[in-house]
Amino acid sequence: MTDSKRDKNEGNGGFPGFDPKSVEPYIVRDPEAMAVNFARALENLGKAASAWLAPRERGEKVDTVADPFTDMVKTLSKVGEYWLSDPRRTLEAQTQLLSGYFGLWTKTMQRLSGDSSAEAEAEPVKDRRFADEDWQKNPFFDFLKQTYLLTSNWAEKLVGEAEGLDEHTRHKAAFYTKQITAAFSPTNFVATNPQVYRETIASNAENLVRGMKMLAEDISLGHGELRLRQTDMTKFAVGRDMALTPGKVIAQSDVCQIIQYEPATDKVLKRPLLICPPWINKFYILDLNPQKSFIKWCVEQGHTVFVISWVNPDQRHATKDWTSYAREGIDFALDTIEKATGEQEVNAVGYCVGGTLLAATLALHAKEKNKRIRTVTFLTTQVDFTFAGDLKVFVDEEQIAALEEQMNVLGYLEGSKMATAFNMLRASELIWPYFVNNYLKGQEPLPFDLLFWNADSTRMAAANHSFYLRNCYLNNALSQGKMVLDGKTLSLKDVRIPVYNLATREDHIAPAKSVFVGSQYFGGPVEFVVTGSGHIAGVVNPPDKHKYQFWTGGSMSGNYENWLTEAAETPGSWWPHWHAWILAQDHRMTAARQPGGKALNALEEAPGSFVMERA
Repeated sequence: MTDSKRDKNEGNGGFPGFDPKSVEPYIVRDPEAMAVNFARALENLGKAASAWLAPRERGEKVDTVADPFTDMVKTLSKVGEYWLSDPRRTLEAQTQLLSGYFGLWTKTMQRLSGDSSAEAEAEPVKDRRFADEDWQKNPFFDFLKQTYLLTSNWAEKLVGEAEGLDEHTRHKAAFYTKQITAAFSPTNFVATNPQVYRETIASNAENLVRGMKMLAEDISLGHGELRLRQTDMTKFAVGRDMALTPGKVIAQSDVCQIIQYEPATDKVLKRPLLICPPWINKFYILDLNPQKSFIKWCVEQGHTVFVISWVNPDQRHATKDWTSYAREGIDFALDTIEKATGEQEVNAVGYCVGGTLLAATLALHAKEKNKRIRTVTFLTTQVDFTFAGDLKVFVDEEQIAALEEQMNVLGYLEGSKMATAFNMLRASELIWPYFVNNYLKGQEPLPFDLLFWNADSTRMAAANHSFYLRNCYLNNALSQGKMVLDGKTLSLKDVRIPVYNLATREDHIAPAKSVFVGSQYFGGPVEFVVTGSGHIAGVVNPPDKHKYQFWTGGSMSGNYENWLTEAAETPGSWWPHWHAWILAQDHRMTAARQPGGKALNALEEAPGSFVMERA
């Protein structure tokens, strides 16, 4: 380097492209305060470890963490076997990765030496994890980001190009790889996340003191398991801030309460409306608040609305299977509706797994010549599980057998297990951002009613959950005409009533393609509709919000992609379209009905006590 260049670069670390001001936010100003707070953070981390260990030492909790890790190692080892079994393939894989690293290192050094051609290109940030400007402007953090993305893409490519894997193993390998790469993102560590690093320096690690305190609290609340807080749970209460539509609990069985809502119109449709929600979550997603409530909107359109509020099961419900939920849930609700209104004909709505149960019950009714349900609406419901998405990762004989062994001890599956599985489907959105915000930044999450509902988990009765996993995800028995309920083998072709089948375009739980394929198995006319957004937002979309859109009218004879190409797009909510479809089936009206009618007395006010039970 010439003297003139050396003089020019004095004070910038000897690198022409290096700006000393860029490192100022990363310089520790008060080492003593930093050391004290690090000690406090470690003390809180010790409390978190104690909260995790205590229930295990008392024998209250048996760890099952090893089971999924064992399956993950076993699955990924099959990918490794392919690449390591041939030295040429091994060398090829290593060369791809190392050449990528070398190119990245060369570019970074050129950038630090002042070569403007090596500067990171300004482009829209597609990955929200790397939204902070230092991920692009700061050469160190840009290098970390690029190294991470390069390694992640390489790992995913190894899975995609490994030969000799069966479809299920490849699916699991791809899923586990995404979980690992999401966990090891540099955004998840203090020293490699520029925003967290700056906050740690600026607060002298006070953020870590708060974060480790929150971690200890969340493990204590989870009774030895991390109950990741996604919202401020103190800001909401069921019956106070949500589930507010006026109504009464008018009947109760071992597995559910039946709620009838008070009318909002002088005249109502002659056919009452029965809503069968999933038991995996609580029904009030359809009555989240007055502005978002599907239930309230239905009441205002002149429906006499009844809702099944499922029990949050415990060991007493261990043997309650799908027959129990069909008879003591759906059939019990139909009997209750007839007592309260005198009506034998009903419009029914099933959401998610509640819709799958409803479809199976309708096939059972067809065997029994039971014609009480005259139309059915399925919301993000799968009846065929060929294309059931990433949840299939958790379902094979070995994993189900291990889960059944765990459930048989308690009589149920803990709610946290199912909640974790759903969060893992979108780990980069539902796990790691909250981990960083809560425990590294030490910030309380903002109040959000939808995330409150999401965290209000439910347990699964052992027999019920086992039946669901085996008959739906593992054996796909319902669409194949092999499911047995109450001793009868079911066929969806026997379901000949009109069907309104709603899918959501971005659904990661009941993929639209899966819902579309399921439509072909019904024996009657099917109105297939796709709405924008995902499993929740696509369904809970009030008309006055003017959000999203829906598609109708594509040909049911082809595949889903062709259907969507041919379908007509309509802006806004699907709710009015559905209501018009209901009226087209039967628009007869009658005088408004009060909850329970003359035959049934109210047991308690809506939303009832079953929904209040916390897992």
